[in-house]
Amino acid sequence: MPIYEYRCESCGHQLEAMQKMSDPVLTECPECKAAQLKKLMSAGGFRMKSSSSAAACPVAGDMPACGAGACPACE
Repeated sequence: MPIYEYRCESCGHQLEAMQKMSDPVLTECPECKAAQLKKLMSAGGFRMKSSSSAAACPVAGDMPACGAGACPACE
């Protein structure tokens, strides 16, 4: 289920909402109750699962931390 970002044009409050694509757009700010919420454009994100996912990286003991090329996911 996608996570959408909103900002109130009245008070500036920002929030994230997990909504189905078929759900109606939120319009009322939970902070100031104004009907000024606008959906923000943001970069999409996704996570691919594989046998060499970051969760399997060695990060303890004498092994280098993730991001140091210690496992195929870090290279």
